[in-house]
Amino acid sequence: MADLDALHARWLTALLSARGDDSCAVAPHRYADNLIERWREPHRRYHTLTHLTAVLDRVDVLESHAEDPDLVRLAAWFHDAVYLPDRSTNEERSARLAERALTEAGVPERGVAEVARLVRLTQGHDPADGDRNGEALCDADLAILASAPDTYTAYTAAVREEYHFVPEDAFRTGRADILRQLLDMPRLFRTAYGREHWDADARRNIGAELERLTG
Repeated sequence: MADLDALHARWLTALLSARGDDSCAVAPHRYADNLIERWREPHRRYHTLTHLTAVLDRVDVLESHAEDPDLVRLAAWFHDAVYLPDRSTNEERSARLAERALTEAGVPERGVAEVARLVRLTQGHDPADGDRNGEALCDADLAILASAPDTYTAYTAAVREEYHFVPEDAFRTGRADILRQLLDMPRLFRTAYGREHWDADARRNIGAELERLTG
């Protein structure tokens, strides 16, 4: 179960850092409350507060790689804030939510634009070389692929539950296509830490899942 007090504290730290001060004209916790309720929507099985917390934890690990780690943390909060598994516009709608909420919360325009850019980047997880914020967020989001085998199995089961409305044959075909695309990427992870600590395990997990789907 997610520690809501800890999540509120993490939100406040990142928000005030992005604002550049320790005050907020509008109660800052109400934004966290709204986001937490979104992440707790009943149709979610993988894209839950557990996933949000894991991504924030991984951003902490990759903090030294990012140019603006607190903007990356805010992007993590928003990156799946809008999530309907039958829609292809989740990232765009999440980015627009970030633009509205962070502007109202007093984040400067440059910071708002960067958070929204990072949220949109999670649609393809393909940051440009040298995009240190994008590399940190995308690696943090994809790190689940490098989990221990039992955690990876639970992750794939949760993803299947979110797509319960897709017939089994169609799901297997679509999921296998995604896995092949991941394996074909010359670099799954862009940060030095990700390449060293996550790449081999992720490829092993992906390969095993692909074999189960197509075997």
